[in-house]
Amino acid sequence: MGFLLEKKGFLRKIREYYGEVMDMEKGDVTVILLIVLVVAVYLYTRLQRWLRRPITHNVKIPSQSEVPQDEVVELLEGAGFDVLAGKTKIPITMTINDHEQLESRLFIDYFAQKDDELFVVKVARERKPLDMTGSGIRDQLLAYSLLYPEAAGMLYVDMAQSKIKKITFHIEV
Repeated sequence: MGFLLEKKGFLRKIREYYGEVMDMEKGDVTVILLIVLVVAVYLYTRLQRWLRRPITHNVKIPSQSEVPQDEVVELLEGAGFDVLAGKTKIPITMTINDHEQLESRLFIDYFAQKDDELFVVKVARERKPLDMTGSGIRDQLLAYSLLYPEAAGMLYVDMAQSKIKKITFHIEV
């Protein structure tokens, strides 16, 4: 096989090419290595930036949702919030042991905005009062905050006391 390649001059051309490559000036090699180094550093920084970027979710704020004019909206607007959307249903499907499927949903009462910050709003219910302890707030409100990581926090509206409580979660992993 080598004889056939030699006869056609293929090996001779390869030797000439590598001879030319080996004859490069010292400065040429330095420039090539510098270019390779710059490209490697650029790719490394882009990869690090991509890995550190927060995960975005496909959960969007409903823009078509009707905002009812009720006392909750009046209280929020009186406190300087713009109410963006009304009651929103978020369906949840769970699979157990790869075959049993369960369904549930979460309801968000309102979405509000103030000073370009988005807030998820939950209204206090008599039948399910919020236990104002760390574990009580976590158990009842953390899921909403995790659904909308771009939100600045939660607003818990207690109409019995006409109060708005701003709740933010700081999770350390």
